[in-house]
Amino acid sequence: MKTETVGNGLLKKIYGKRSDWSHKGNYGRLLIIAGSKRHTGSAVFNAVSAARSGCDLVTVAAPERAANVAASFSPSLMTEPLKGDYINETHIETLLELAKENDAIVIGCGIGGREETRNAVIEVIRKTEKPIVVDADAIRLVGTLKEERKKLFIGKKAVLTPHKDEFLALCGKKVNDDEKSRIDAVRKEAEKMNCTILLKGHVDVVSDGKKTALNRTGNAFMTKGGFGDTLAGICGSLLAQKINPFDSACASAYINGKAGEITSKERKLGVMAEDIFECIPKVIDNI
Repeated sequence: MKTETVGNGLLKKIYGKRSDWSHKGNYGRLLIIAGSKRHTGSAVFNAVSAARSGCDLVTVAAPERAANVAASFSPSLMTEPLKGDYINETHIETLLELAKENDAIVIGCGIGGREETRNAVIEVIRKTEKPIVVDADAIRLVGTLKEERKKLFIGKKAVLTPHKDEFLALCGKKVNDDEKSRIDAVRKEAEKMNCTILLKGHVDVVSDGKKTALNRTGNAFMTKGGFGDTLAGICGSLLAQKINPFDSACASAYINGKAGEITSKERKLGVMAEDIFECIPKVIDNI
């Protein structure tokens, strides 16, 4: 099966000329479900990256402290503060109602692994019909379903974005740094789980079980916390703009990596994930 390398040709296909009569909402409404009392930055990384990559409207649903941080970071972000320090079962109805108002969802960044959070996350994924990006802690929580996880995404448009430790938690399979073995593992698991998987690494591997692509953008300075969250936000933005899951995963990996390359040329070891906010439009504009 042929494996392609992601290039900016994909971005040219995705980012076409906008109609002069475009209006608010034409280019996507995205719901971010993220954050906790301790991890207040995750939702910001998700949401601002989504807006910078073209999504019209972004709503953050997060525990109160994280939602307040997001609201104070940018007036462009809408927020839905959820009572308490962590996402739990009492929030399920609110989250599902918010999902109905949006075109896509990003779930999992900074939410933690508590049992009450697990139950809420699984229920939201199970009941929503909207395209969804599952990242970070939500990937580990899905992994606790064991064999049942293979049924969770049937009929859904889903992208899962694990790094190698999250891939192990999700699938029970350890991957090494060998490119071929990574390709084989991602392709097999994507087919089993009826979803697109983006395995992050020095070379990102993307597969939906049928098509497979490699992304080679990014560099070793992008080890700071938050760079995975920015990728998930970009991917959610593209899903909200009606781009299919495989292309959304490929393009988000490319954009995130390129933006990281641009900002780390200047900042090198001092680079932080929020530094790429201004660089995301530069990558897109460069096509």
